[in-house]
Amino acid sequence: MENDGNGTTARLVGEFSTLIDDAQQMLARASSESGDRARELRSEVEANLLRAKLRLQEMQGDAVEGARRTALATDDWVHDNPWRSMGMAASIGFLLGLLVARR
Repeated sequence: MENDGNGTTARLVGEFSTLIDDAQQMLARASSESGDRARELRSEVEANLLRAKLRLQEMQGDAVEGARRTALATDDWVHDNPWRSMGMAASIGFLLGLLVARR
């Protein structure tokens, strides 16, 4: 899963909002039902929560893989451009030093 910025975040929030709304509605219906129907509704809620848990695990795996790829690409770039890397690090350190000194 590629992260396309706010679109992915918005879609994720929408999915989980829908899931929570559905679970709340099912639980409300289950409280007024008894017997087999209540068990069915409870099973539906459990299935929805399991789907959400699996989706979160999938997203976690995607995030870890993305971070790993980024770290490897950064490592490769730093090894290919050691002087540039040192120059950038020194520049950033200098700018941070200026900002801290102003306070």
